[in-house]
Amino acid sequence: MARISLTFPAIFPAIIVISLALLLVSSPVTGGRHDYGDALRKCILFFEGQRSGKLPADQRAGWRGDSALHDGATAGVDLTGGYYDAGDNVKFGFPMAFTTTLLSWSIIDFGKNMGPELRNAVKAVRWATDYLLKATAKPDVVYVQVGDAYSDHSCWERPEDMDTLRTVYRVDATHPGSDVAGETAAALAAASIVFRSRDPAYSRLLLHRAVRVFNFADQHRGAYSGSLFRAVCPFYCDVNGYQDELLWGAAWLHKASNMREYREYIVKNEVVLRAGDTINEFGWDNKHAGINVLISKEVLMGKAEYFESFKQNADGFICSLLPGISHPQVQYSPGGLIFKAGGSNMQHVTSLSFLLLAYSNYLSHSNKVVPCGERSASPALLKQLAKRQVDYILGDNPLQMSYMVGYSARFPQRIHHRASSLPSVVTHPAHIGCKAGSKYYLSQNPNPNLLVGAVVGGPNISDAFPDARPFFQESEPTTYINAPLVGLLAYFSAHP
Repeated sequence: MARISLTFPAIFPAIIVISLALLLVSSPVTGGRHDYGDALRKCILFFEGQRSGKLPADQRAGWRGDSALHDGATAGVDLTGGYYDAGDNVKFGFPMAFTTTLLSWSIIDFGKNMGPELRNAVKAVRWATDYLLKATAKPDVVYVQVGDAYSDHSCWERPEDMDTLRTVYRVDATHPGSDVAGETAAALAAASIVFRSRDPAYSRLLLHRAVRVFNFADQHRGAYSGSLFRAVCPFYCDVNGYQDELLWGAAWLHKASNMREYREYIVKNEVVLRAGDTINEFGWDNKHAGINVLISKEVLMGKAEYFESFKQNADGFICSLLPGISHPQVQYSPGGLIFKAGGSNMQHVTSLSFLLLAYSNYLSHSNKVVPCGERSASPALLKQLAKRQVDYILGDNPLQMSYMVGYSARFPQRIHHRASSLPSVVTHPAHIGCKAGSKYYLSQNPNPNLLVGAVVGGPNISDAFPDARPFFQESEPTTYINAPLVGLLAYFSAHP
């Protein structure tokens, strides 16, 4: 275990020191150092199991087949491709765009640590951006969803067999969606950095589209859950508001283009768009902590004093996560896992841990620490906190099981995932209808197809985990759980 460096004054409460020590060293270990490189490979492979559309010749998840080959046809557009967000067969644009942004950020900050897996990570980004380019091909229109979620969720069937409604949903000037459009702009801008040297022409296309989509999001303000309530709620309803996505999109455009107008937009709208709100949240619906960490890098590099308030917010975010002094909305399980109320807790674990690691790197390069009142936390501590979460996911937990499918000897066997739980088209080519799949959903048998690399929603606040499909909040994987984990695993594969 790496040495922990934490600076405390003499009056620092002993309980906080004890809390940190217990969290970092007292949990059960399943067999020594983890193979982070193997976990990284599997984490990226997961995205191939989530692919929609015509699969490429080098598809490695061989039990999957082509699916949803006519998506968009009812609206006269081509919306094939992209990713299924989780264990169902709907393509939700909001979480897909966030997944793309976080995959890109993982590559931007930690691609140098990915070794041979960098190529596969870049492919995973491009599978998403090719789709997002289709979804934004028309000016002032963003296609944000394919598939009727109610129709889809009433069936348990393979994506290759889908006969549910593939309704197309869009936002436009009269039906705004600044949240999903702002996130889509962020995704395209972040990906343009990934492809800047790898494919300059593609990178320019992504950046140009990002600018156009951001302008649409900013000029036609409103939440997409107001425009498309029945389609997107309660599945990916925007509870937090669209303001953070506008700042988030501007922040990524600033980073990708270095154009003054985005810097000025951020400074001008910091208060109006509430950059300091809910600083300990980061996920597909709430970008506040991510905005502050991303922008703070420039401050820590001594390049942007006008962004100083964002660094102060980022410092506050870090302090809110420290065990023993954490914010009431952030808890730790007895086994040491970050826990936030709501479904699919691992999305919080991986996204917040990613920010801890990214910020620790920015601090290290500037020789800074995080001030938390009368005490301060070092970059080494932040790295160790992030590593502790990754190790928990991989098996250092009270149940001594990995929450990544296919990693270690013990992992979830009955994940809430249609394609994984039903016989594959390879072994069972005959059609399996909407209700015919129910017996597989209710079966106690392990899933026949290993969705290698899938990280499930995870255990509850007591570290208990029901390995059963009906418990979807615990047993369903999502793309936005894995996306930030790619960066974490890349770093720890090079710095175990």
